[in-house]
Amino acid sequence: MMGGDAAMVVALADSLFFDIDLNAARTRVMLFLALSFAPFLFVAPLIGPMIDRIAGGRRFVIQVIALIRVALLVLMAKYIDALALFPLVFANLVLQKTYIVSKSALVPSTVRSETEHVEANSKLGLIAGLTGAVAVIPAAVLLKLIGASATLIYGAMIFGAALMSATRLPRDVVASEAVGSDESAQLHSPSLRNGALVMTVLRGSVGFTFFHLAFWLRSQDSGTVWFGAVIGVSALVAMVGNAIAPRVRSLMREETMLIVALVVAAAAGVGTALLGGPLGAVVLAGVLNFVAALGRLSFESIVQRDAPGANQGRAFAKFETQFQLSWALAAFVAVAIQVSGPIGFLIVGVAAAGTVVQLIAGPTAVQLPRRRPRRLPARRRRGSQSISRRSPGPTTGRARRSRSGSASRRRR
Repeated sequence: MMGGDAAMVVALADSLFFDIDLNAARTRVMLFLALSFAPFLFVAPLIGPMIDRIAGGRRFVIQVIALIRVALLVLMAKYIDALALFPLVFANLVLQKTYIVSKSALVPSTVRSETEHVEANSKLGLIAGLTGAVAVIPAAVLLKLIGASATLIYGAMIFGAALMSATRLPRDVVASEAVGSDESAQLHSPSLRNGALVMTVLRGSVGFTFFHLAFWLRSQDSGTVWFGAVIGVSALVAMVGNAIAPRVRSLMREETMLIVALVVAAAAGVGTALLGGPLGAVVLAGVLNFVAALGRLSFESIVQRDAPGANQGRAFAKFETQFQLSWALAAFVAVAIQVSGPIGFLIVGVAAAGTVVQLIAGPTAVQLPRRRPRRLPARRRRGSQSISRRSPGPTTGRARRSRSGSASRRRR
């Protein structure tokens, strides 16, 4: 799936998507975002539980997604220079997000225990980044030698391979029973609500920044090259974040990881607003994708820790749907408003900073770990206790010598 996405992005770099008038493109993109995601907003909460309970539900969804994406990329190759390209592109984006939700629900059924979930997601993220990087090379060669249509056919072949690979996924039912009262209570704990808020802001920031840069960089010199750099750096740092997240989690609590991720995002937004220019765009996109990767794995760890009685597949699908919707709504805002690059960077920084303040000073404030007093070794504690029992006050040198002498006589 990641290889097919990479091929599609490379093909779009030399298509009507980047050649059409900027104002006309904004109007069409807003329209297609609204049409594509409006059903998702209302239907996903209803269809999700039904898919969870049918045999092979999530596997079936992934197979259908792969099959439809084969057809969509073939159609994109045919209409690469027509306005029909726009609804095809955004239908692909909807299916991409739907796949991510389905994958999150399937991962718990592919590991041996809940403790392996974070490690499995880390490996999946790392493999996805490597696969996307490898798939870009043939896509770029085909784009240069033949054209965008050939690159899209290459992407359709990759999705065909994904369809065949999906037949090996487990047929397990994700959630055979409806949500119980205990599961509902666990999924509404303060730690989970705060973690979900952080991930909603981080994922929304990623969506806002992607579409903001897709339009703003087109007005800059070598805008296509800079946007390609944004995509490449984002994929690379996300891969690095997935690789080091388990190690970072071993050094600090999950809540601390999420707070740090927001603080870094806020600093990056404000800092790149001051830096400005396409270089600032690349830096901000890289930082946001890096902290989003770290935050995702820390949030998954919170779900495992604070909701042990919940159905993990259903829980991750629920939250992932929420995060993908925040991505879509933020993308719509980025397309709807027409601001300069630095102003868009500042919006990201202010949103992250405001969330940090709410988490620290709000009604459900995050309880950061306090520094624990240093404990003395057991031998030293026993010695100090015996001294305190035998000498409640200051001891003279003569008394000390007397006790020392009697102790030596006892030893003899």
